[in-house]
Amino acid sequence: MLSVYELLTKIIRLRVEGAEHVPPSGPLLLASNHLSVTDSTFLPMALARKVIFMAKAEYFTGQGPGGRLVSWFMSRDGQVAVDRDDTRAAVRSLDACLDVLLRGEAFGIYPEGTRSPDGRLYRGRTGVAWLALRSGAPVVPVAMSGTDRVLPPGRIVPRPGRVSVVFGKPVQLSAIASDPESAQERRAATDMIMAAIAELSGQDYVPRYAR
Repeated sequence: MLSVYELLTKIIRLRVEGAEHVPPSGPLLLASNHLSVTDSTFLPMALARKVIFMAKAEYFTGQGPGGRLVSWFMSRDGQVAVDRDDTRAAVRSLDACLDVLLRGEAFGIYPEGTRSPDGRLYRGRTGVAWLALRSGAPVVPVAMSGTDRVLPPGRIVPRPGRVSVVFGKPVQLSAIASDPESAQERRAATDMIMAAIAELSGQDYVPRYAR
């Protein structure tokens, strides 16, 4: 019987562009748009190195076939769980994410904080800038497409489709930000990262947080 991973590799046509912009080793922050829970599976499939993600805690405790599938997606690579309803827990989770970067590993983050409700790109939350400025890791923007058709919200079985993963040139934050404790600099850096993602993805940008 095929594993979920083997099934995905057989039914998904994966196109990868810009992989030359991704450092093969050392700390790396991958900042991506977010369309589907499967983003955290397909993005690492496009690279030769392991990628760790932050994910909301309820993804790890789902019940039923759909919930167990999502839990598998989230837990198979040591993802960092975050309780978004507990502000202190969310802040602590950023420290855990920083540890990943300080160990020289690759960390993937969705600055929007949640999946896009309508396919547009929403305002980024500044945790991505805090991680970048604290760690000094290069920030590579990523544009995912097609994952929302492979596994739309509410569906528990992936369907055949084409998924595209595009990596952009590292975002140069040093010209506008250097202090991770400055809210103004974190916002400026986050907006620069989101602009790079929007350029890659071609999504319409919405200057407010997604719900």
